[in-house]
Amino acid sequence: MQTPVLNSKFVGSRVPFLFLNNKKSPDRRTTSISTSCVCSIWNNYHYKRRTRMATDNKLRHVTSMLELPSGAGKISALHAVILGEALASEEHDLVFPSDDFARQAHVSSPQQYLEMYKRSVEDPAGFWSDIASQFYWKKKWDQPACSENFDFRKGNISIQWFKGGLTNICYNCLDRNIESGNADKIAIYWEGNDPGLEDSLTYSQLLDRVCQLSNYLKDVGVKKGDAVVIYLPMLMELPIAMLACARIGAVHSVVFAGFSSESLAQRIVDCKPKVLITCNAVKRGAKAIHLKDIVDAALAESAKNGISVDVCLTYENQNAMKREGTKWQEGRDVWWQDFVPKYPTTCEVEWVDAEDPLFLLYTSGSTGKPKGVLHTTGGYMVYSATTFKYAFDYKPSDVYWCTADCGWITGHSYVTYGPMLNGASVVVFEGTPTYPDAGRCWDIVDKFKVTIFYTAPTLVRSLMRESDEHVTRYSRKSLRVLGSVGEPINPSAWRWFFNVVGDSRCPISDTWWQTETGGFMITPLPGAWPQKPGSATFPFFGVQPVIVDEKGVEIEGECSGYLCLKSSWPGAFRTLYGDHERYETTYFKPFAGYYFTGDGCSRDKDGYHWLTGRVDDVINVSGHRIGTAEVESALVSHPKCAEAAVVGVEHEVKGQGIYAFVTLVEGEPYSEELRKSLILTVRKQIGAFAAPDKIHWAPGLPKTRSGKIMRRILRKIASKQLDELGDTSTLAEPHVVEQLIELADC
Repeated sequence: MQTPVLNSKFVGSRVPFLFLNNKKSPDRRTTSISTSCVCSIWNNYHYKRRTRMATDNKLRHVTSMLELPSGAGKISALHAVILGEALASEEHDLVFPSDDFARQAHVSSPQQYLEMYKRSVEDPAGFWSDIASQFYWKKKWDQPACSENFDFRKGNISIQWFKGGLTNICYNCLDRNIESGNADKIAIYWEGNDPGLEDSLTYSQLLDRVCQLSNYLKDVGVKKGDAVVIYLPMLMELPIAMLACARIGAVHSVVFAGFSSESLAQRIVDCKPKVLITCNAVKRGAKAIHLKDIVDAALAESAKNGISVDVCLTYENQNAMKREGTKWQEGRDVWWQDFVPKYPTTCEVEWVDAEDPLFLLYTSGSTGKPKGVLHTTGGYMVYSATTFKYAFDYKPSDVYWCTADCGWITGHSYVTYGPMLNGASVVVFEGTPTYPDAGRCWDIVDKFKVTIFYTAPTLVRSLMRESDEHVTRYSRKSLRVLGSVGEPINPSAWRWFFNVVGDSRCPISDTWWQTETGGFMITPLPGAWPQKPGSATFPFFGVQPVIVDEKGVEIEGECSGYLCLKSSWPGAFRTLYGDHERYETTYFKPFAGYYFTGDGCSRDKDGYHWLTGRVDDVINVSGHRIGTAEVESALVSHPKCAEAAVVGVEHEVKGQGIYAFVTLVEGEPYSEELRKSLILTVRKQIGAFAAPDKIHWAPGLPKTRSGKIMRRILRKIASKQLDELGDTSTLAEPHVVEQLIELADC
């Protein structure tokens, strides 16, 4: 993909670093910021390079910035750090790319970024049309590239990109790459759970496998628009299944293979799939997990709710379990290896409209029911590919590894679609990053010569707790770009990732985005500007973030508040499956005229963004969004639990942990056995990742006289901020707070 043609007249002008001052659109409440902030930092950096100034000198033009807003913390001194020349030792060093890296980057300076960004928000249709035209379209869109209504007061919320254009994302991932000469390039390097288990597929071989599965699905009656649920671990068969569905126009719904049977059944009942694809078992470290048993229980539960699935296609994962030990239902269950390889290796493409559904992905909400986020084809294709290219500065020679599972949006956009649309070689890892020891990641990096490594802060913090020797005993010389995803990364973890893993030479793309956005929204571009450890930096092309107060009024300059978006982007989700009213209520009604992200955000004097976490009742645990209501619902299903309230607390490794206040039924004594039983109930109903880190016995919960639980107080107790409890006089029973404090360590 080529960089869009740009107009040089914008360089050096007053341009929108965060917002665009568009006088032609008075309803766009905007402001503009001079380019001087980052451009002066950049120019100062090059001046220092020329004059050999010491890197520990303060940057004069930012010495007045003594303290950043919430989420950034206090700055005692601000230093310039040049990649490969000095360690990022200060809490808020400015970290610059090297001259060599910047020179070869797709976006090599603040000026180039600002020029591209200005066009992307002033002329979004033209900007994205130029990029979209680099993909294959059976038929080009015959109307304006984008149309939107972000204001529910003007009618139903609606977003459309490239409507009327016919394309296919599988064709653009595979056939297009093969036709361009990449048939023999490795598409997937697969690393098994146990060291020594490995495999690979070229783009040509991958297309053959995809076509065979596509033909099988068509043969059992799957048609365009039908749903297929995929419950697989990180085998090569997982991206194969996703691409096979996309090839024939089926809508895939990948469910993370760590969810319980109840959670899987909930998703089956909602989308009513024609086929469910799974495997018999998987190994997580030394432990084997029988996935087929979980699927059987889910299908039985779905049948009770009137939803039957006719075909359960099961892959025999021989490294975890032989087929002889697998429970089987004749007439429904089918072994993948017995049927799929017999089908032809060519399959006609189903050309779909850009606005036809591509996939469903369920994400937690603040109510008990997960939300079925629906993404469509054309805009998502263009956006996932473009964000991957620029945020990682992807080059054809790169080997890319994202540690995320395809059961989450990161695995959709940045394991499968984004990389393969760019013809990348992707590492797919079945196992856990600390098995058999904490050096496994870097063993894989050296083995496949990984150049781009993308992971979650949870893993970074977990590896930080181990000896650095687990990292330094491996070369890692192939690495050139690192990435962070799922939650804000704290500066200390950022510095360890940069200093130890990246040898002080690899930029970190600390990306902020959501299941709903489909791709990166605020992210560093590695060669474009200096980074601040812990900051997601600036918006991607076409993204217009704003920070608003509680009344929905935009706040300018240095501030903290609610993060919203003021216009659409191609990768935006279009609705919540079967519940457009909830879509509008959740995302567009809190602040009229804006998309509400649900996140808090601070912006510093230089315009850098600092994400401060969720502001609703969703907890971000290890990058997994878990609704507090879901956990509470699971807890109160226990026969000895009368009531539960769940809050999030800071966690050294996970980012946020789950802290549960539990009131038992009358007469039930507290016990360690009961504590374990409650946690087991949550594990069974939702999954191990949702298990509470702390059960806090609660004789009662702090409630107002109207019965509303004062979660603010619970959060303060959980965080041991007892001097910040605030006014408790409005509680129906103020003494409950004292009881909770007394039981905090029980």
